[in-house]
Amino acid sequence: MNFTKMHGCANDYIYVDCTKETVQNPGPLAVRLSDRRTGIGGDGMILIKPSERGDFFMEMYNADGSLGKMCGNGIRCVGKYVYDHRLTDKTELTIDTPAGLRYLTLHVEDGVTKSVTVNMGHPSMRPADLPVLVDGGEITYPVNSAGRELIFTPVSMGNPHAVILVNETKDFPVQEVGEPIEKNPLFPEGVNVEFVKVISKEEISMRVWERGSGETWACGTGACASAYACYVRGLTGPSVTVHLLGGDLFIRYDEKEDVIYMTGPAVTVFEGTVETD
Repeated sequence: MNFTKMHGCANDYIYVDCTKETVQNPGPLAVRLSDRRTGIGGDGMILIKPSERGDFFMEMYNADGSLGKMCGNGIRCVGKYVYDHRLTDKTELTIDTPAGLRYLTLHVEDGVTKSVTVNMGHPSMRPADLPVLVDGGEITYPVNSAGRELIFTPVSMGNPHAVILVNETKDFPVQEVGEPIEKNPLFPEGVNVEFVKVISKEEISMRVWERGSGETWACGTGACASAYACYVRGLTGPSVTVHLLGGDLFIRYDEKEDVIYMTGPAVTVFEGTVETD
């Protein structure tokens, strides 16, 4: 199987062009290939497929083999892949995902995609949209983990997020606190957990425990959810730079459209072939 290793802010995935390749048993294959010692290494695997509703379809598998609904860093790399590999000459793309259609604008220099802006769609705090088993109508809710009493803001970006404000992200025990929340019965389908420090009205820092992958160096939907949670709590303005372990993302909430725009890099690391049997 031919593959391309790509990353957005060090959130790295294995990309397969399924307009040319046929992938059998993608869940178990994602587990094997994501292993950083015995596989290619990555936070998961993304298949690029034809679509009747959009220009292409993005099918994402986490490192544990579970099927994901949406990946902000991953979808930027999908845009870069299809343009740089000449599957399209369009710089305005519609990508179909299990979370719905997403709209991309590619920023191209000398025929190569350098960064991508994504219309990430409407954020939602409705408990049923995550889902989370709480009564609706509130901005924050309590949750306990690792002996800590915490407050989270629920945000759906097509996938579920629990955004938690902390005093400092640098030394925060992300796995110790994040893993039990991911598996908390409050979240029947699991949840991505963001730990966020507000730096100013225009800047936040974030670390993330991703459902199905563990701590990753970046999460695009998580950055969107965190920016929105800080905005609705009155802590930041509608536009913020989100500092992640793997780099920065620029997030803008359009109040009139009620949609979030994300801009960030997309990088090709290497290409190769791998035995899949």
